[in-house]
Amino acid sequence: MDKRYDLLVITGPTATGKTRLAAVVADSLGTEVISADSRQVYRDMDLGTGKDIDDYIVNGRSVPVHLINIVDPGYKFNVFEFQKSFLKIYDDMVVRQKFPVVCGGSGMYLDSIVSSYRLIEVPPDENLRMELEKKSMEELIEILKSLKDLHNITDIDTKKRAIRAIEIEKYYAGLKGPGIEFPTINPLIIGIALERETRRKRISERLRTRFKKGMIDEVKSLMDKGISAETLIYYGLEYKFITLYLTGNMDYEEMFCRLEIAIHQFAKRQMTWFRGMERKGIKINWIDGELPMEEKVDRIFKLLGKS
Repeated sequence: MDKRYDLLVITGPTATGKTRLAAVVADSLGTEVISADSRQVYRDMDLGTGKDIDDYIVNGRSVPVHLINIVDPGYKFNVFEFQKSFLKIYDDMVVRQKFPVVCGGSGMYLDSIVSSYRLIEVPPDENLRMELEKKSMEELIEILKSLKDLHNITDIDTKKRAIRAIEIEKYYAGLKGPGIEFPTINPLIIGIALERETRRKRISERLRTRFKKGMIDEVKSLMDKGISAETLIYYGLEYKFITLYLTGNMDYEEMFCRLEIAIHQFAKRQMTWFRGMERKGIKINWIDGELPMEEKVDRIFKLLGKS
């Protein structure tokens, strides 16, 4: 294998089949997968986060995957903790001479690896939180816009998220200390692309399948375990809308329709993030997601210098 690359990244918007491709490639290389998904870190959140554990079974073997099911629901995992966890696993794999295959669609998590973000753990500022709690959502959005370019609109999904985003930006602005010493890593980045209508069809079909498998029951079980509605809404998308349905804030048809639209919008935001990475000079090698698996794997191997 060409030693120019320190790891392989397989990414793309939701429902493009990146998990299965990453597992097949990792199995062929005799290596392991590191998940870069902001929600798959949570235990008992399976259907809603699309863990697709069966995709990691290749030729009767289970491909090892890291950074899924590592924290309990209710915890607020973040990109800083992802970087720390990723580095620990990455260093261990390098020592074991395992070529890391990273898979996920969380743009900020991926960007933090390939762009070597200097991140700092931000402690809570209770006084600031009390002050911000008195403000309307519109006022919080304006404050956040004054502090950063608002590309990541999940920062304003809820008032709690907006307050935390402001807290982080204000902390960064006043800090001069060191963050994580993140190494420069040279990745081969593969993006899985689908035509817009194909992607939309896949998203809708997958959503219906997950409802049939019991996604509402999954969210209800989390609520029964004491996870608050506010926290579940914080996790967004499936957890947000199903929670609103279970708490009587919308009927089933409205919930399903709005969730479907939200996932389509999420996929568009993912593509916007990837284009932003490319504008920064990060090379993403796009592969047609409708190609046969064997052809996709072959193209990746050629790019890696292994054919």
